[in-house]
Amino acid sequence: MNVIARAAHRVLVASHSHPAMSNGGAEIAAWRLYDGVAARPDWRAWFVGCARDDATRLGSPITQPFDAREFLYAQPGFDWFKFANPDPAFPAALRDILADVRPDIVHFHHYVHFGMEAFLHVRRLLPDSRIVVTLHEFLAICHHYGQMVTREKKALCYEASPRACNRCFPAHSRADFFLRNLFIQRFFALVDHFVAPSQFLADRYVQWGIPAERMSVIENVTQRSQPVDKVTAAREAGSLRVGFFGQISFLKGIHVLLDAARILEDDGAQGIHFDIHGDHTNQPPEFQADFLDRMSRAGKNVRFHGAYDNARVDTLMQEVDVALVPSIWWENSPVVIQECMRNRLPIICSNIGGMAEKVRPGIDGLHFPVGSASGLCELLRALAADPSTLADLSRRMRRPETPETTVDQHLTLYQQLMGTGAVRQGMPAAPSD
Repeated sequence: MNVIARAAHRVLVASHSHPAMSNGGAEIAAWRLYDGVAARPDWRAWFVGCARDDATRLGSPITQPFDAREFLYAQPGFDWFKFANPDPAFPAALRDILADVRPDIVHFHHYVHFGMEAFLHVRRLLPDSRIVVTLHEFLAICHHYGQMVTREKKALCYEASPRACNRCFPAHSRADFFLRNLFIQRFFALVDHFVAPSQFLADRYVQWGIPAERMSVIENVTQRSQPVDKVTAAREAGSLRVGFFGQISFLKGIHVLLDAARILEDDGAQGIHFDIHGDHTNQPPEFQADFLDRMSRAGKNVRFHGAYDNARVDTLMQEVDVALVPSIWWENSPVVIQECMRNRLPIICSNIGGMAEKVRPGIDGLHFPVGSASGLCELLRALAADPSTLADLSRRMRRPETPETTVDQHLTLYQQLMGTGAVRQGMPAAPSD
């Protein structure tokens, strides 16, 4: 797709964090979009990220510690229930940025830390600018970290409601959840267009209340423009190297992997090995203790390598035969799936949500029943016995879209919004105060 603009358009990309402060998927995706837009000769781009405390507040809530086109907002506190920003200095500081940059497009890659009110500040100062929001999980719908998993039993949640949410969080009444929903939707009414990196996520938000005509599915911008061809070494039947890459947490399903490893160890399986690459140290203490205990009992077929630099992920993926994504929540568009596709590394994933959408069974990889260690073991035994299956998958799996293509898709959306205007309708009326 070739995007040609008649004049330089101005884009401000806003993220709830900054890659210099943390390496989460949302802030990295936002940064890569900013970087890709800034590289185009007919576009100009700026970036504003957040620091999650006021340690960098240096007399002003927004500073420029990195570059003249990068801003950093130090957020001293936040209302996580309804995503409101109580910082009295923020509105004026944001308005200063907006007045200076005068963006045609303000693209939020999250509303956390900025607060829902940020949409109103943009609308009031720049009524002709277009507001775009990329959704990364179900935060607006679900108070449980936006993951639509019940709080106590960790069961999948299929639809939020004041009654169901109150069961998870009895400290908040049904009326609280009703008003939370209304508050968020009123500010979402100010947004010109939403972007979801997966159709699954888009469908959930449309079901919740975002008009379908204000939703587009565009993948996050990936890191590398050129794919990496995996060097697949011949292996004997009965052997299999399984890799896990990414955040180590309960919802990422690491316990499913370790339980499967324990079952295989008890059954005397010798040729199936697990390599775990990831960090667990930012998780709650009780999870860390449980993870280390499970690791100690998993057996000699499991190796824990710890945290890794994402720049090394291609090299690490060359060392395994298949990647495992055993998440027990819906997921959206996990970065690791794009990395695997870039490396022609087949994927085994849970059979739900954005994972099941991105990994086509029998083409890009294989599915197993979510949360089922025994089901995972059955699949791994079959793959170990037949080396040709993964080789065939590696040849068939699709290439991920290049960053240039994904940036083009965003720029096309921007031009459509600027050229035709945007109709904000179908949701509750926007607040006037």
